[in-house]
Amino acid sequence: MARVDRCVVLVDAGYLLGAAASLLAGEPARSRITVDHTALIQGLRELAESDTGRPLLRIYWFDGAPDRVPQPEHRRLRVMPRVTVRLGALTRSDGRWAQKGVDAAMHAELTELARNHACSDIVLVTGDGDLLPGLMSAKEHGVAVHLWAVQAAGGDYNQSEDLVAEADERRVLDRSWITGAVRARDLGAVLAPPPAPRPEIAAILSAPLPESALAAAQERAAAGVAETVGPGGPDAAPATGTSDTPATSATSATSDPSDPSGIPVAPAAKGVPTPKDLAGLRGPGVQPPQPPGSATLRWSSDRGWIDRAGTLGEPPETASLPTLAQLTSAEQRWADREEDITTVGGDPFEVGQVFARRWMERLPENGHVQKLSTMYPRIPHRIDGELLRYAARFGLLAHKDDQIDEHDRYAIRAGFWREIDVRAAAEHAPAVE
Repeated sequence: MARVDRCVVLVDAGYLLGAAASLLAGEPARSRITVDHTALIQGLRELAESDTGRPLLRIYWFDGAPDRVPQPEHRRLRVMPRVTVRLGALTRSDGRWAQKGVDAAMHAELTELARNHACSDIVLVTGDGDLLPGLMSAKEHGVAVHLWAVQAAGGDYNQSEDLVAEADERRVLDRSWITGAVRARDLGAVLAPPPAPRPEIAAILSAPLPESALAAAQERAAAGVAETVGPGGPDAAPATGTSDTPATSATSATSDPSDPSGIPVAPAAKGVPTPKDLAGLRGPGVQPPQPPGSATLRWSSDRGWIDRAGTLGEPPETASLPTLAQLTSAEQRWADREEDITTVGGDPFEVGQVFARRWMERLPENGHVQKLSTMYPRIPHRIDGELLRYAARFGLLAHKDDQIDEHDRYAIRAGFWREIDVRAAAEHAPAVE
């Protein structure tokens, strides 16, 4: 079989981005850097073709992901030309994340490419000595192996000496090359617009759970029925038939009877604004939240709300709100997928904004937006479930129990409400003559 004069690049993303983070931010945590993946792939391709003198066949990007579920960056990478993503497992042990199966996958690809004479040159971007047998096997099959390193921070050495000794060629990707696509993250900067101040949420969260609710929870637990007691549950909601965001919980805390908002406030909570203090804090067209109907807390499910009274389903005012799926045509669904893959980064706040924007743009009448605004901070069960299922596309799951991380749930709903507020405010802004 004739050997094809092409080059292939095998990238250990954990090494490349971890070493880049150490170089630019002082520690190997990838959360400390931002990456322009388009620029990075283009830079790798141009440099590989220049170094080897061969046209590129393909770039293989090896990385770890929880349960091998593609993360937002993997979803962007795998639709780029000449890029193939291979995922190993990402597991957490003793508080640290570790990749499993990435080295084995790189070794298998390296030896298979050489054995099948698929290329004449292979570029390895890695520092792991476990790839030494694969590198030696590739050389025995007549392939030239180029080993690339990331400039080490503080004079440290970040590559296996055995790999360096066996490679045919070696290059160090220095700081100037790395910064063409990678930047240290400014931890003081806000990556997404923060949600508008919602002090009434603080008031609701600070209210103590009444003894009646605790007693009810104990009774239900004794009966073997799942029950959550407190505001941190993933889908806790008051017994009004409408769903709650994680930032809300049903309580029968005291409220000011003279205030029409009926927002519960904990009597002993210091620094928590009262309903009167909240006047004027909400944006135009956005009404204060409605008071909870009782202190009963419950779980949601695809079969509807389950509560002690046995009331299922949603009230007419929420059931009349259409879901995004009902408003989306087949052509729009395809376009949404394209946008998700190519431009939506997967930040939880951004995901909530994108979902809300699409929902509002496709509504047949603006009255639906105003109706939803009056329900703040609750999101109707069907729309809320659809929102979280949409977020799951971006890997926003805690994979042990297939539940979205609590912090991410807050951010997703915050992004959703920010977009709703912006639209409601725009519709009520005075016309400029």
